[in-house]
Parts: sequence; C-alpha cells; structure tokens
Amino acid sequence: LGERHVNMIAFSSTIGIGLFLQSGKIMYLIGPGGAVLAYLFMGTLLWSANASLGEMTAVFPVKGPIIDFPSRYLDEGVGFAVGWMAWFAYINLTATEVSAVASLFKFKFEPEYLASFSYPQETLQWTFGLNTNPAVWVGMMLLGILAINLLPVRAYGEIEYVCGCIKLIVIVGIIMMNTIINANNTRTNGTSHFQLYQLPWGFFSNQTVTDPSGGRTYTFTGGTGRLVGMWSAMNTIFFSLQGFFTVSVTAAENKHVERDEAIKLATRKVSLRVILLYVLVVFTVGLNVPYNDKNLQDQTISSIRRGQNSPIIIACIHNSIVGWPHFFNAFYIFSAFSCGVNGLFIASRLLHALASIRNVWPNTGWGANIKARLERTSSKGVPVNAVFVSWLFGLLGFLAVKPSPARILGRMAIFSTCSMLIVYACVAISFLYFKTRTINGDPDEGVLVSTPEGQFLNRNASDYPYKSHLQWLRSAYALFGCCLLIIFIGWRAFLNPFSHADFLAAYLSV
Repeated sequence: LGERHVNMIAFSSTIGIGLFLQSGKIMYLIGPGGAVLAYLFMGTLLWSANASLGEMTAVFPVKGPIIDFPSRYLDEGVGFAVGWMAWFAYINLTATEVSAVASLFKFKFEPEYLASFSYPQETLQWTFGLNTNPAVWVGMMLLGILAINLLPVRAYGEIEYVCGCIKLIVIVGIIMMNTIINANNTRTNGTSHFQLYQLPWGFFSNQTVTDPSGGRTYTFTGGTGRLVGMWSAMNTIFFSLQGFFTVSVTAAENKHVERDEAIKLATRKVSLRVILLYVLVVFTVGLNVPYNDKNLQDQTISSIRRGQNSPIIIACIHNSIVGWPHFFNAFYIFSAFSCGVNGLFIASRLLHALASIRNVWPNTGWGANIKARLERTSSKGVPVNAVFVSWLFGLLGFLAVKPSPARILGRMAIFSTCSMLIVYACVAISFLYFKTRTINGDPDEGVLVSTPEGQFLNRNASDYPYKSHLQWLRSAYALFGCCLLIIFIGWRAFLNPFSHADFLAAYLSV
C-alpha cells in the first residue's frame, strides 16, 4: 500500500452510517450545539489515542501494533485480550454496516410528513426495496465484501482510494448544500442563521429515555439532561469512529512505512479530515433541521436507522429539494458497504497478527493447527483463511432481518463499543510506559541513546520518525476520557426496572 491508499482507507473506514444516519440521533439526544461539542470531544479523544499508537508504530513498525504494544509495555495477557476485543469489534462493525444496507433499502416517507412541509411530491420511497426480503441485501453485501477482501492488497487499496475520494467529494457537497440552504432561508424569511440553535429549540435538548421494557419514560432536564444526553451521544459517536487506528493496523503492508514521517503524516491527515468534516456536516445540518423533528426522534439504546431518519435527507424535504434524497440514500448504501469492506480488512489483519503469536493459542494439536492455518497467506500476501474466518462472523448481519434479533445486534454494538474503549485506554497507557523509555536528548545524537540507566529513544533526534508535542498529556487525556466513558456506558440499564441484558452488553467486556 502507498501513502495515498493508507490515507483513504483510514478515512473511508470512519465514514459509514455513523455520520449520515446516527448524526440525526445525536442531534435529538443532545441538541444541535451539543452534537457539535460531542463530535469535537470524541474526535480529539480518539485523535489523542491514535497519535499515541502512531508514534509507537512509526518507531516500531510491527504487525498488529494494537496487540504488540500493550503486550510489550503492560502485560502479555493484556495484549492478547486487547487483540481479541479489537477483532470482535471490527467484525461487529462489518455486521452492523451490512445490516444498515438492508435497512436503507426500506426507504419510505409517510405522505403526511411530506405534506406538512409542502413537498412537491406526494410520495417518496423505493418500491423495489420495500418488497424485497432484507436477507437478500445482507447476503449480496457480504459476498461483495468477501470478494474485495480476497483481492491482492494493492488492488484493494486502489478500490478504497476511489471510494474514499468519492466520499470526500460528496461530504464537501453536503456541507456546501446545507450552507446554501441556510443562506437562502435567511434571505427569504428574514430569520437568523442560527435560528434552530436558539429558543424555542435551543443549543441543547432535554434527554428523554424509555426504559428497556418500554413501561416508563424518563425526561431529564437542565444540567442533568445535558449530561446524560452528552453521555449517550458520545457512546453512539464512538462506534462510528472505530476506524481511527487503521493507519497503524496497515503499517505491515505500507511500503512507505520506513520513510520518515510516513506514519506521522497519515495519522494527522486522517484525524484532521475526519474531525473537521464530521463537525462541519453536523453543524451545517443543524442550521436547517430542528432536533425535535419527528423522523429524528430515537430513544433506543442502540438502533440501526434508515434513510428517512437522515438529517441530510430531512433537510432536503424541509426545503422541497427533489431528486437528491434518492441520491443520498444510494450514497449511504455505498458508504456502508465500503465501511464494511474496511471493517473486514482490519479484522482479518488483526486475526492474522494474533495467529503469529505463539502464546495466544492452546499448545494442543488442534490449537497449533488453527494457528498455522490462520497464519498462512496466498501468493499475493493475502491472509485468506483469516479473511474467511472473520467474514463468517459477518453473517451476524442477518440478525437485523427481524426486529427481535436486531435488538441483539444493537446490544452487540454496545459490547464492541466498550471493548474498543478498553483497547484505546490500553494503547494510551502503553504510550505512557513507552514515554518512560524515551529522553529529549541532543538532536545530533541517534534515535537510540545509551546511558548508565540503560538504552533510551531520543525523541529530539533528527531522524526520529514521529514526535508530537505534549503527547504524554494527550495520552493521559485519552486514558481519562476512555475510562469515564467505560464507567458510564451502561447508565441507562440502571433505570427502574433494571435491565440485566443491557447491563451485561455494556460491561461484559470489562
């Protein structure tokens, strides 16, 4: 993989249903202003953890850095556990994105909703999607994801480079479209640009929660409402941004990894792109869509939304824009499919890295046999067995075909969110231990410096590949933020009546 491939794979892996579908739920949970703040906070949190992993990977470009560094600096068992949790999180990401594709084909607005905004068309729907069993779309997407991941990594990189460029262009177009809509409405109606950020709507919203059994409804107002709303929003956002570590995961297949600043530039580029674009999309959409819109309202702990719940499409409906809702829904399907491809790619590389570690597997004959098979690669360097085994777990996407199993998939998403929070926390701790083995020495000295206390890495060396100022402080910030999110990720399970299933989904990985 070249640098451009790595950049776009990392960017594309973070642009799935989270930005286009879940952003509406975030706006409903915490309000437009709160949504912007939540995305900023989570973006900086993940950027800090990603920079920690990026620096360690630039110095030691190993296979499976998520596994290697916790094993090296914390404990071997911690590294193994982190590797398995990350692998499960990414296969669950693939299943969720595939399930979202099936939901997106159920694209239909109620005629009464369209009429309430004087939309030029009486109906807005995809008839062929409404009449097709969702299992058909899940199966087709899974086969497509498998086929692309079996290609040589160079071909895979080219495909994802094109997908990433398309996503980037469309997202910039979405930002421009919402900016133009807001400017036009302000000029026509004489209202403020920030009308929906003010009363009677507001910067923040109250938090309304329905208990898991549906028997009672709780409404939190004031500071409490903002706090619990922000907490729910940040947990939802985190699931959308799991692809931040892609730059480091692909280091073993990055042909420029030995080049100075290759990892550094790739890490910073993807972080800045994702944070900036996410925040701008949410901010501009919030200018045009009230957070209490009927189609944004979602009180569930975890759910897979549809195109009619996208705030971007809702902005088109509110402003009588014809044609573009169909385009955006199709684009969401494309984005979810591409994100699912990336999820399987990362999961397969993590499983392949785990297969190369002897102590991860039982010493019995069957354990050694499985390890040897997963470690094999094709003549083109593709870990075919690791790809296929990871893909099999993507069949969990079929759970979304029926409502009750879909709830199970939602709980699995919460489980994987907590798992990845633990992974990020362990990476941050690993960097803090890594930092104790570094010094700020003379720039003329080499990277490796010998002292009476032992050997240290010189972060001031001219050929030191990646140095971020105050990175230890950013790692501490990432560690503190991840720990807080882990502690309170399942707070809704404690509402009366207590939900044992949601509690286990939230905290079982701990």
